[in-house]
Amino acid sequence: MKQSLHILNGQSMYNYFKKSHFLEQERMIPFNEAMCFGDISGELFSQEFAEVRSKVHHVTIEQYNENTLVPLEPLVTGDFSNIELWFDADMFCQINMLTVLAWLDKTGHYAPIDFHLVGDKFLPIEKFTLNAEGYYELYKQVIINKNIPHSIQPAPLKKGIDLYVHYLKNESDLIQYIQKHKNIPERELMIAMLTKFKEYGLGDVQYLEIIKAQRIISS
Repeated sequence: MKQSLHILNGQSMYNYFKKSHFLEQERMIPFNEAMCFGDISGELFSQEFAEVRSKVHHVTIEQYNENTLVPLEPLVTGDFSNIELWFDADMFCQINMLTVLAWLDKTGHYAPIDFHLVGDKFLPIEKFTLNAEGYYELYKQVIINKNIPHSIQPAPLKKGIDLYVHYLKNESDLIQYIQKHKNIPERELMIAMLTKFKEYGLGDVQYLEIIKAQRIISS
C-alpha cells in the first residue's frame, strides 16, 4: 500500500484542512517556519539549525523543537513513497517549500512529488509534478549564498526566489516604501505593508523587525 505524506505550509493551513475535513483520511503535517527571514543553517533540521532558527524567532530551543521540529518528525524519520506539498504562491511559502524539497533531495527521495499551489482560503488552483533532485544545491545557492540560478522550476518557485534574493536590498520596493514613510508609526506602517505587499507573504512580526532595522540604519 502506498504511504502518503502531505506537507502543508504552516499551522493555519493544517487547522483549516482539519476543520474542513479536507484530506481527512490522509497523513498531514505543517511546516511551521518562515525560512525567508533571518539567519539560516545549511544543516537542515539539525541541532545547529534549531539553535539558529530559535534565535530568529525569539523562542527557546525547546519551544522551537515543539512548534517546528516535532510536527516534522514524520518527514524526517519516515519513509513515504508518496509526498504531496501544499503551498501558496507568495515568497514566504515558496522559500519554505524550497527548504522541504532540499531536505527530500538530501535524503534521497526521488519518487515524483505533487505540488498543489493553493490560493485564497487554501483552495488548490494548480498542480505540478516535481522531482527533488537538485533542490538541495538550489537551497544552498539561494538561501545560503543569495544567488539566483539561471533555471528554476516550477514558475511559482522562480518568482518566490526572485523576490527573496532582492527583498532586503535598498532598491527593493519594500525597503523603498519604508524609507518613504519614515514618519508613520511602526505599527501603522506594518499594517499598511501587510495589505500592500501580499506577494511577499510576510507577517506582522517580520515587517516590524524589518521596519525597526531600517529605522536604526537611517537614524
